[in-house]
Amino acid sequence: MNNSEFNIRQVQCVVVKVGSSLVTNGGDGVDQNILNNWAQQIAQLRARGVQVVLVSSGAIAEGMKRLGWLVRPKAINELQAAAAVGQMGLAQAYEVAFESLHIQTAQILLTHDDLSHRTRYLNARSTIRTLLDQGVVPIINENDSVTIDEIKLGDNDTLGALVTNLIEADVLIILTDQDGLYDRDPRQYADAKFIHKIAASHPDLENMAGGAGSSVGTGGMYTKVLAARRAALSGAATCIANGHADNVLSHLLDGNEVGTLFTPDDNRLNARQQWLSGQLQLVGKLTIDDGAAQALTMHNSSLLSVGCIGVSGHFDRGALVSVCNQAGIEIARGLINYNDREISRLLRQPSHMIEVLLGYIAEEELMHRDNMVLCHL
Repeated sequence: MNNSEFNIRQVQCVVVKVGSSLVTNGGDGVDQNILNNWAQQIAQLRARGVQVVLVSSGAIAEGMKRLGWLVRPKAINELQAAAAVGQMGLAQAYEVAFESLHIQTAQILLTHDDLSHRTRYLNARSTIRTLLDQGVVPIINENDSVTIDEIKLGDNDTLGALVTNLIEADVLIILTDQDGLYDRDPRQYADAKFIHKIAASHPDLENMAGGAGSSVGTGGMYTKVLAARRAALSGAATCIANGHADNVLSHLLDGNEVGTLFTPDDNRLNARQQWLSGQLQLVGKLTIDDGAAQALTMHNSSLLSVGCIGVSGHFDRGALVSVCNQAGIEIARGLINYNDREISRLLRQPSHMIEVLLGYIAEEELMHRDNMVLCHL
């Protein structure tokens, strides 16, 4: 899709993420009327040939309502219980909303572990694409009823971006209770200026976004701009818009100036690079010297043991690890060819010493360039 144009003629597949505050009317429980409204809008998009995947928050908030809890719990077991209860009502409400339009829906619950495991990642992509081909609207949520801190995605803005990368959608639309992005917090600064269009790679995005602003969900504008950055990895644009606006989805995809549009750069990653870059959990870290850092960033080289000066974490061969320069800045990440104990013996050693030191050689590189993705500095 050309970044200078944004209308229905270029868009074939969109991911729509709706937040807890919208779904549950600020925490009062699932709002059937607003779900019905979104279903109508999605039906209109489908009638124009656009495939739609829905990423929905709201399970925990609905569960809190059903359990009579007034304050969002912090204990993971209580969050899991609320999600388990609320997921029933959320799925039922969406089914009712789409059933009246003769549209089938499917529920998919994901954890980060599903998306970080290569086989399950590919299976999830295949399932979603098959559902879309069958005319079904996949409704995706984080599997809060079983997730724990170590595998928790953390917010559905991130999940929306990961799903966008997963299926290589054209656009991620994040519907929220805010109009979009301002250059600074409009709640604190009366002269804050609204931003209609900005590059997802803009260096000041995080500063503009500030912190989280809702007690119902876990995401604020900050997580949304980070999601826009992540979605841009696969070449997708992102729109952040007010979910209460009339017919907002059609207006957005018609190119009308609604919300904030984050445009991607032209350096779209391939599917394997997207998967590597999209992972949130790294099990280890390598520190490399300046020469190795230059070889990686300037010459697209593989990582050799001679340039590696430090290792931390516990990991096995094939794990995803971070590669940092001597200032501690991550410059790349990828799949490692040796475990942490072996690498500790290979620090600063040339490749021809690997077999001498370990008694065998799996690969000449610690990390091959085909299994590595560079980070934007």
